[in-house]
Amino acid sequence: MPYTPPPELASLSLSAIAELAEAQELPPVEEWQPEETGDSEMRINADGSWLHQGSPINRPAMVRAFSTLLRREPDESYALVTPYQKLSIAVEDAPFIAVQMESEGQGKDRKMAFRLNTDHLVVANAEHSLRFPASEEAPQPYLHVRGGLEAVLARPVYYELAEQALADDLDPFGLWSHGAFFPIDKPE
Repeated sequence: MPYTPPPELASLSLSAIAELAEAQELPPVEEWQPEETGDSEMRINADGSWLHQGSPINRPAMVRAFSTLLRREPDESYALVTPYQKLSIAVEDAPFIAVQMESEGQGKDRKMAFRLNTDHLVVANAEHSLRFPASEEAPQPYLHVRGGLEAVLARPVYYELAEQALADDLDPFGLWSHGAFFPIDKPE
């Protein structure tokens, strides 16, 4: 069955996006404990590009397929996992990038959903939290995707999120989504 990306988020309600996110079928990589291990000779750069032996993987369908096999290991490393094999993969920052956001409501009633660079959809909630680590440089917010895997928010998505937090002007400063609160260090 050929892959068809989800429709544009702007054309969907947050309820419809949440249903699409729930319907995403992913392999149970956390249950697989293969004996054969090795190195995939793959890398995910901070800009979201995937490489194999130093060459870019240019087929989005291939990147999407590999991304469903990605797992975070207990030692904080990353691996591509099948029932028969586990191959290490280098990840420069976060394995995913949140490239688009849709939001409905304000304050405690806000609901947010994100599209990743792999076309997967993630709804920000207690299970898929946003975090805003302190940084001397430009802020770099992250969204929990699954099993310790995160997406860094693309700069335009972060700016959109920051505008919403400033408009809500909550105390403590932050954002709500689907009943979960995500604190943000207020800009000076």
